[in-house]
Amino acid sequence: MEYLDFEMPIKELEDQLAKCYDIGKESDVDVTETCSKIEKKLEDTKKEIYKNLTAWQRVQLSRHPNRPYTLDYIRALCGNTFMELHGDRSVKDDKAMIGGLGKIGDQSFMFIGQQKGYNTKTRQYRNFGMANPEGYRKALRLMRMAEKFGIPVVTFVDTPGAYPGLEAEERGQGEAIARNIFEMSCLKTQIITIIIGEGASGGALGIGVGDRVYMLENSWYSVISPENCSSILWRSWDQKERAAEALKLTAADGMKLKIVDGIINEPVGGAHSDREGAFEAVRKQILKALKDTKKLSIDELVSQRMDKYANMGVYKD
Repeated sequence: MEYLDFEMPIKELEDQLAKCYDIGKESDVDVTETCSKIEKKLEDTKKEIYKNLTAWQRVQLSRHPNRPYTLDYIRALCGNTFMELHGDRSVKDDKAMIGGLGKIGDQSFMFIGQQKGYNTKTRQYRNFGMANPEGYRKALRLMRMAEKFGIPVVTFVDTPGAYPGLEAEERGQGEAIARNIFEMSCLKTQIITIIIGEGASGGALGIGVGDRVYMLENSWYSVISPENCSSILWRSWDQKERAAEALKLTAADGMKLKIVDGIINEPVGGAHSDREGAFEAVRKQILKALKDTKKLSIDELVSQRMDKYANMGVYKD
């Protein structure tokens, strides 16, 4: 298990607890009471730390190397029913954007999302979760397929941004993202979007238009990352904590600004500390959102979706 800087008090207590158990196993000393005290202190420390996280600390948690990624959620939700679909029918198959059909119980879904890697080799293979234009075009192809057969769409957002390389721009990165936003706004099927980690810039928006948009408790959603914001405004990454606060990028901020519809609570310690708990929370939210949106006709659904995004950023003096 890897620990972030602010999690070091938890690591120290967990090390103490492990040593306490070892002493009990290796000798005849009764350490039950001591272990119970350490466990209680550990539980209280976790609650205190995760209850008072800053915006920057939540950004750090969203990038934790042990945090579940899109394929982890899909496999946990669908088991062996998931069938991945490939290619945009134009350029190639973008490994940073994955998608396919799967079932939760008896209900079929089209799952789409950015996928990151777990080590150097897979991170390069997945391009660090940064999709090229063909990734967004593949996503749109799958969404149109879902629309044709009346299958709800679930998108998982987890990207530091769309790939900004020269080749991506030559192939129409901006157009691909804009096209997805336009098409998703009037797609005639239910769209449920969940931000599971990083939700940065147009890379997130390219699959982020939904009837219901949810954020995991320790995810973030913003036009730019704190580091890049800091480098633009202060010519240095040193102000990233300050930038994170100013950007209003947390789930709680998203609710206040009415850009998301709900927050999915994570287990104490973050999704990486209890993956099964995180998977179950996401499963329940997807099924609840589907039940709510199925009450509406398709025309009502599309109309409400358009109104929802048209009203964002509108204010009165």
